[in-house]
Amino acid sequence: MKKCILAVLLCAAMIMATLSACGSKDTGKETSANTKSGTEKDDTQKEMMDVTLNEVAHSIFYAPMYVAVEEGYFADEGINLDLVCGFGADKTMTAVLSGEADIGFMGSEASIYTYNEGANDYVVNFAQLTQRAGNFLVAREEMPDFSWDALKGSTVLGGRKGGMPEMVFEYILKENGIDPAKDLEINQSIDFGSTAAAFAEGKADYTVEFEPGATSLESEGKGYVVASLGEDSGYVPYTAYSAKQSYIEKNPDVIQGFVNALQKGMDYVQSHTPEEIAEVIEPQFPETDLKTITTIVTRYYDQDTWKDNLVFEEDSFNLLQDILESAGELEQRAPYADLVTTEFAEKAAK
Repeated sequence: MKKCILAVLLCAAMIMATLSACGSKDTGKETSANTKSGTEKDDTQKEMMDVTLNEVAHSIFYAPMYVAVEEGYFADEGINLDLVCGFGADKTMTAVLSGEADIGFMGSEASIYTYNEGANDYVVNFAQLTQRAGNFLVAREEMPDFSWDALKGSTVLGGRKGGMPEMVFEYILKENGIDPAKDLEINQSIDFGSTAAAFAEGKADYTVEFEPGATSLESEGKGYVVASLGEDSGYVPYTAYSAKQSYIEKNPDVIQGFVNALQKGMDYVQSHTPEEIAEVIEPQFPETDLKTITTIVTRYYDQDTWKDNLVFEEDSFNLLQDILESAGELEQRAPYADLVTTEFAEKAAK
Protein backbone atom coordinates (compact mmCIF):
# COMPACT_ATOMS: atom_id res chain seq x y z
CA MET A 1 0.00 0.00 0.00
CA LYS A 2 2.84 2.38 0.94
CA LYS A 3 4.60 1.59 -2.37
CA CYS A 4 1.44 2.51 -4.22
CA ILE A 5 1.15 5.77 -2.29
CA LEU A 6 4.80 6.56 -2.95
CA ALA A 7 4.33 5.87 -6.66
CA VAL A 8 1.36 8.23 -6.76
CA LEU A 9 3.34 10.91 -4.98
CA LEU A 10 6.24 10.55 -7.39
CA CYS A 11 3.91 10.83 -10.37
CA ALA A 12 2.29 13.89 -8.81
CA ALA A 13 5.72 15.43 -8.31
CA MET A 14 6.56 14.91 -12.00
CA ILE A 15 3.28 16.51 -13.08
CA MET A 16 3.86 19.48 -10.78
CA ALA A 17 7.36 19.94 -12.21
CA THR A 18 5.89 20.07 -15.72
CA LEU A 19 3.20 22.54 -14.67
CA SER A 20 5.83 24.71 -13.03
CA ALA A 21 7.81 24.79 -16.28
CA CYS A 22 4.66 25.98 -18.07
CA GLY A 23 4.33 28.93 -15.74
CA SER A 24 1.70 27.48 -13.31
CA LYS A 25 1.43 28.86 -9.81
CA ASP A 26 3.89 27.21 -7.38
CA THR A 27 1.93 24.98 -4.96
CA GLY A 28 4.84 24.58 -2.54
CA LYS A 29 5.10 20.84 -3.22
CA GLU A 30 8.40 19.12 -3.94
CA THR A 31 9.51 19.36 -7.59
CA SER A 32 12.29 17.74 -9.57
CA ALA A 33 15.77 19.24 -9.16
CA ASN A 34 16.20 19.16 -12.96
CA THR A 35 13.15 21.05 -14.24
CA LYS A 36 12.93 22.02 -17.90
CA SER A 37 12.74 25.70 -16.96
CA GLY A 38 16.07 25.53 -15.23
CA THR A 39 14.60 26.99 -12.04
CA GLU A 40 16.70 25.94 -9.09
CA LYS A 41 15.06 24.16 -6.16
CA ASP A 42 14.58 26.33 -3.08
CA ASP A 43 17.33 25.33 -0.66
CA THR A 44 15.00 25.88 2.30
CA GLN A 45 12.34 23.51 0.97
CA LYS A 46 12.18 20.18 2.78
CA GLU A 47 11.61 16.87 1.08
CA MET A 48 8.40 15.51 2.63
CA MET A 49 8.56 12.07 4.21
CA ASP A 50 5.40 9.99 4.70
CA VAL A 51 5.12 8.73 8.29
CA THR A 52 2.25 6.60 9.60
CA LEU A 53 1.58 7.05 13.31
CA ASN A 54 -0.78 4.61 15.02
CA GLU A 55 -2.21 6.05 18.24
CA VAL A 56 -3.75 3.88 20.92
CA ALA A 57 -6.78 6.20 21.16
CA HIS A 58 -7.84 9.62 19.89
CA SER A 59 -8.13 11.60 23.08
CA ILE A 60 -7.81 15.17 24.34
CA PHE A 61 -5.42 13.58 26.83
CA TYR A 62 -2.81 13.80 24.07
CA ALA A 63 -3.31 17.52 23.39
CA PRO A 64 0.37 18.42 22.74
CA MET A 65 0.48 16.02 19.78
CA TYR A 66 -2.65 17.54 18.22
CA VAL A 67 -1.24 21.03 18.75
CA ALA A 68 1.81 19.89 16.75
CA VAL A 69 -0.49 18.63 14.00
CA GLU A 70 -2.74 21.69 13.84
CA GLU A 71 0.11 24.21 14.10
CA GLY A 72 1.97 22.52 11.25
CA TYR A 73 5.00 21.53 13.30
CA PHE A 74 5.29 18.09 11.65
CA ALA A 75 5.08 19.65 8.19
CA ASP A 76 7.78 22.13 9.22
CA GLU A 77 10.02 19.14 9.93
CA GLY A 78 9.33 17.63 6.52
CA ILE A 79 6.89 15.02 7.82
CA ASN A 80 3.62 14.20 6.08
CA LEU A 81 1.87 12.58 9.04
CA ASP A 82 -0.84 9.96 8.59
CA LEU A 83 -2.55 9.60 11.97
CA VAL A 84 -4.38 6.30 12.49
CA CYS A 85 -6.27 5.17 15.61
CA GLY A 86 -5.49 1.64 16.77
CA PHE A 87 -8.17 1.44 19.50
CA GLY A 88 -5.97 -0.46 21.94
CA ALA A 89 -2.28 -0.91 22.76
CA ASP A 90 -2.29 -4.49 21.51
CA LYS A 91 -3.58 -3.39 18.11
CA THR A 92 -1.19 -0.46 17.92
CA MET A 93 1.77 -2.70 18.74
CA THR A 94 0.68 -5.21 16.10
CA ALA A 95 0.55 -2.43 13.51
CA VAL A 96 4.10 -1.35 14.35
CA LEU A 97 5.57 -4.86 14.39
CA SER A 98 3.91 -5.75 11.10
CA GLY A 99 5.16 -2.59 9.41
CA GLU A 100 1.65 -1.25 8.90
CA ALA A 101 2.68 1.74 11.04
CA ASP A 102 6.09 3.40 11.31
CA ILE A 103 5.60 4.74 14.83
CA GLY A 104 3.33 3.64 17.65
CA PHE A 105 1.90 5.76 20.44
CA MET A 106 0.73 3.73 23.41
CA GLY A 107 1.50 2.71 26.96
CA SER A 108 5.12 1.58 27.05
CA GLU A 109 4.17 -1.57 28.93
CA ALA A 110 3.45 -3.01 25.48
CA SER A 111 7.11 -2.63 24.55
CA ILE A 112 8.12 -4.55 27.68
CA TYR A 113 5.72 -7.40 26.92
CA THR A 114 6.99 -7.64 23.34
CA TYR A 115 10.62 -7.59 24.44
CA ASN A 116 10.09 -10.34 27.01
CA GLU A 117 8.32 -12.47 24.41
CA GLY A 118 11.59 -12.57 22.47
CA ALA A 119 10.87 -10.32 19.48
CA ASN A 120 14.02 -9.88 17.40
CA ASP A 121 13.25 -6.44 15.97
CA TYR A 122 11.58 -5.16 19.15
CA VAL A 123 10.29 -1.63 19.58
CA VAL A 124 12.23 1.10 21.37
CA ASN A 125 10.63 4.03 23.19
CA PHE A 126 12.10 7.35 22.07
CA ALA A 127 9.75 9.97 23.55
CA GLN A 128 7.38 10.17 26.54
CA LEU A 129 4.31 12.40 26.24
CA THR A 130 2.19 12.09 29.38
CA GLN A 131 3.43 11.82 32.96
CA ARG A 132 0.16 11.14 34.72
CA ALA A 133 -2.73 8.75 34.22
CA GLY A 134 -5.54 10.27 32.20
CA ASN A 135 -8.56 8.57 33.74
CA PHE A 136 -10.94 9.50 36.52
CA LEU A 137 -13.13 7.70 39.03
CA VAL A 138 -16.79 8.53 38.49
CA ALA A 139 -19.46 7.92 41.14
CA ARG A 140 -23.25 8.14 41.04
CA GLU A 141 -23.35 11.03 43.44
CA GLU A 142 -21.10 13.89 44.48
CA MET A 143 -18.56 12.91 47.13
CA PRO A 144 -16.64 16.02 48.27
CA ASP A 145 -14.98 14.04 51.06
CA PHE A 146 -14.17 11.02 48.90
CA SER A 147 -11.85 8.37 50.31
CA TRP A 148 -10.68 5.28 48.44
CA ASP A 149 -12.05 3.22 51.33
CA ALA A 150 -15.51 4.01 49.95
CA LEU A 151 -14.87 1.47 47.19
CA LYS A 152 -14.82 -1.47 49.61
CA GLY A 153 -17.79 -3.71 48.90
CA SER A 154 -18.64 -1.84 45.70
CA THR A 155 -18.71 -2.77 42.01
CA VAL A 156 -16.47 -0.80 39.62
CA LEU A 157 -16.33 -0.84 35.83
CA GLY A 158 -12.61 -1.25 35.20
CA GLY A 159 -10.25 -1.64 32.26
CA ARG A 160 -8.64 -4.45 30.28
CA LYS A 161 -6.43 -6.79 32.30
CA GLY A 162 -2.80 -5.91 31.68
CA GLY A 163 -3.61 -2.43 30.33
CA MET A 164 -2.31 0.73 31.99
CA PRO A 165 -5.73 2.09 33.09
CA GLU A 166 -6.52 -1.05 35.04
CA MET A 167 -3.02 -1.53 36.43
CA VAL A 168 -2.78 2.06 37.66
CA PHE A 169 -6.22 1.73 39.25
CA GLU A 170 -5.21 -1.43 41.09
CA TYR A 171 -1.89 0.17 42.07
CA ILE A 172 -3.77 3.04 43.74
CA LEU A 173 -6.07 0.61 45.53
CA LYS A 174 -3.10 -1.31 46.96
CA GLU A 175 -1.36 1.91 47.97
CA ASN A 176 -4.52 2.68 49.98
CA GLY A 177 -4.63 -0.73 51.63
CA ILE A 178 -7.39 -2.15 49.43
CA ASP A 179 -7.17 -5.64 47.93
CA PRO A 180 -8.48 -5.44 44.33
CA ALA A 181 -9.38 -9.12 44.34
CA LYS A 182 -11.16 -9.31 47.71
CA ASP A 183 -12.38 -5.89 48.82
CA LEU A 184 -14.45 -4.97 45.75
CA GLU A 185 -15.68 -6.32 42.44
CA ILE A 186 -13.99 -4.98 39.29
CA ASN A 187 -16.00 -5.68 36.15
CA GLN A 188 -13.58 -6.02 33.21
CA SER A 189 -16.04 -7.54 30.75
CA ILE A 190 -17.13 -4.28 29.09
CA ASP A 191 -15.27 -2.82 26.13
CA PHE A 192 -13.10 0.25 26.78
CA GLY A 193 -15.31 2.59 24.80
CA SER A 194 -18.60 1.33 26.26
CA THR A 195 -18.11 1.68 30.02
CA ALA A 196 -19.60 5.20 30.23
CA ALA A 197 -22.77 4.07 28.45
CA ALA A 198 -23.01 0.99 30.67
CA PHE A 199 -22.62 3.14 33.77
CA ALA A 200 -25.29 5.56 32.53
CA GLU A 201 -27.61 2.57 32.12
CA GLY A 202 -27.17 1.65 35.78
CA LYS A 203 -24.33 -0.87 35.81
CA ALA A 204 -21.94 -0.69 38.81
CA ASP A 205 -21.43 1.82 41.59
CA TYR A 206 -18.37 3.46 40.05
CA THR A 207 -16.61 3.57 36.71
CA VAL A 208 -13.05 4.41 35.69
CA GLU A 209 -13.32 6.77 32.71
CA PHE A 210 -11.11 8.58 30.25
CA GLU A 211 -12.29 11.81 28.73
CA PRO A 212 -14.67 12.69 27.26
CA GLY A 213 -16.52 9.89 29.06
CA ALA A 214 -16.12 11.42 32.52
CA THR A 215 -17.22 14.90 31.48
CA SER A 216 -20.10 13.52 29.41
CA LEU A 217 -21.48 11.65 32.41
CA GLU A 218 -21.24 14.81 34.51
CA SER A 219 -22.91 16.99 31.87
CA GLU A 220 -25.77 14.48 31.64
CA GLY A 221 -26.15 14.39 35.42
CA LYS A 222 -25.47 10.64 35.44
CA GLY A 223 -22.15 10.65 37.23
CA TYR A 224 -19.64 12.78 39.13
CA VAL A 225 -15.84 12.78 39.05
CA VAL A 226 -14.71 12.08 42.60
CA ALA A 227 -11.02 11.26 42.09
CA SER A 228 -8.23 11.67 39.56
CA LEU A 229 -6.16 8.55 39.03
CA GLY A 230 -3.46 10.80 37.61
CA GLU A 231 -3.14 12.74 40.84
CA ASP A 232 -3.43 9.76 43.18
CA SER A 233 -0.95 7.52 41.33
CA GLY A 234 1.74 10.19 41.08
CA TYR A 235 4.01 10.69 38.09
CA VAL A 236 3.71 7.66 35.84
CA PRO A 237 5.10 7.25 32.27
CA TYR A 238 1.63 6.63 30.91
CA THR A 239 2.17 6.97 27.16
CA ALA A 240 5.22 7.02 24.88
CA TYR A 241 6.22 6.90 21.22
CA SER A 242 8.09 3.89 19.93
CA ALA A 243 9.33 2.32 16.72
CA LYS A 244 11.15 -0.83 15.72
CA GLN A 245 14.92 -0.79 16.11
CA SER A 246 15.35 -1.22 12.36
CA TYR A 247 13.16 1.80 11.58
CA ILE A 248 15.02 4.04 14.03
CA GLU A 249 18.40 2.93 12.67
CA LYS A 250 17.36 3.54 9.05
CA ASN A 251 15.48 6.79 9.70
CA PRO A 252 17.20 8.76 12.48
CA ASP A 253 16.48 12.07 10.76
CA VAL A 254 12.77 11.25 10.56
CA ILE A 255 12.66 10.30 14.24
CA GLN A 256 14.49 13.51 15.17
CA GLY A 257 12.14 15.63 13.08
CA PHE A 258 9.15 13.84 14.62
CA VAL A 259 10.42 14.51 18.14
CA ASN A 260 11.27 18.12 17.29
CA ALA A 261 7.66 18.65 16.21
CA LEU A 262 6.33 17.06 19.39
CA GLN A 263 8.60 19.21 21.53
CA LYS A 264 7.15 22.32 19.89
CA GLY A 265 3.71 21.01 20.84
CA MET A 266 4.89 20.46 24.42
CA ASP A 267 6.32 23.98 24.52
CA TYR A 268 2.99 25.35 23.30
CA VAL A 269 0.90 23.74 26.05
CA GLN A 270 3.40 24.90 28.67
CA SER A 271 3.12 28.51 27.54
CA HIS A 272 -0.57 28.85 26.68
CA THR A 273 -3.85 28.73 28.58
CA PRO A 274 -6.29 25.80 28.46
CA GLU A 275 -8.65 28.02 26.46
CA GLU A 276 -5.98 28.66 23.84
CA ILE A 277 -4.98 25.00 23.67
CA ALA A 278 -8.62 23.96 23.28
CA GLU A 279 -9.13 26.34 20.37
CA VAL A 280 -6.09 24.95 18.54
CA ILE A 281 -7.04 21.28 18.88
CA GLU A 282 -10.79 21.78 18.29
CA PRO A 283 -10.59 20.58 14.64
CA GLN A 284 -9.32 17.21 15.89
CA PHE A 285 -12.58 16.64 17.78
CA PRO A 286 -15.46 17.76 15.52
CA GLU A 287 -17.96 15.74 17.55
CA THR A 288 -17.15 17.69 20.75
CA ASP A 289 -18.10 21.31 21.40
CA LEU A 290 -15.42 23.83 22.34
CA LYS A 291 -16.77 24.30 25.88
CA THR A 292 -16.40 20.60 26.60
CA ILE A 293 -12.94 20.46 25.04
CA THR A 294 -11.90 23.41 27.22
CA THR A 295 -13.25 21.72 30.35
CA ILE A 296 -11.30 18.55 29.59
CA VAL A 297 -8.08 20.37 28.68
CA THR A 298 -8.34 22.35 31.92
CA ARG A 299 -8.74 19.16 33.93
CA TYR A 300 -5.60 17.68 32.38
CA TYR A 301 -3.74 20.98 32.55
CA ASP A 302 -4.44 21.42 36.26
CA GLN A 303 -3.12 17.97 37.18
CA ASP A 304 0.21 18.55 35.37
CA THR A 305 -0.44 15.84 32.79
CA TRP A 306 2.17 16.85 30.22
CA LYS A 307 5.94 16.90 30.64
CA ASP A 308 7.91 19.97 29.61
CA ASN A 309 10.20 17.67 27.63
CA LEU A 310 9.97 14.24 26.02
CA VAL A 311 12.83 12.51 27.82
CA PHE A 312 11.81 9.07 29.11
CA GLU A 313 13.85 8.84 32.30
CA GLU A 314 15.07 5.62 33.91
CA ASP A 315 13.30 6.27 37.22
CA SER A 316 10.00 6.49 35.34
CA PHE A 317 10.71 3.25 33.51
CA ASN A 318 11.48 1.52 36.81
CA LEU A 319 8.24 2.82 38.34
CA LEU A 320 6.34 1.47 35.35
CA GLN A 321 7.82 -1.98 35.92
CA ASP A 322 6.97 -1.73 39.63
CA ILE A 323 3.33 -1.21 38.62
CA LEU A 324 3.46 -4.14 36.20
CA GLU A 325 4.90 -6.39 38.89
CA SER A 326 2.28 -5.24 41.40
CA ALA A 327 -0.42 -6.18 38.90
CA GLY A 328 1.12 -9.64 38.38
CA GLU A 329 1.79 -8.87 34.71
CA LEU A 330 5.59 -8.98 34.74
CA GLU A 331 7.68 -12.09 35.36
CA GLN A 332 10.99 -10.57 34.27
CA ARG A 333 12.07 -6.93 34.27
CA ALA A 334 13.31 -5.53 30.96
CA PRO A 335 16.51 -3.45 30.65
CA TYR A 336 16.02 0.29 30.30
CA ALA A 337 19.07 0.55 28.03
CA ASP A 338 17.46 -1.77 25.48
CA LEU A 339 13.98 -0.35 25.44
CA VAL A 340 14.53 3.38 25.79
CA THR A 341 16.64 5.89 23.89
CA THR A 342 16.74 9.51 25.01
CA GLU A 343 19.07 10.99 22.39
CA PHE A 344 16.30 12.37 20.18
CA ALA A 345 14.29 13.88 23.04
CA GLU A 346 17.39 15.42 24.64
CA LYS A 347 18.40 17.03 21.37
CA ALA A 348 14.86 18.38 20.78
CA ALA A 349 14.75 19.89 24.27
CA LYS A 350 17.90 21.99 23.75
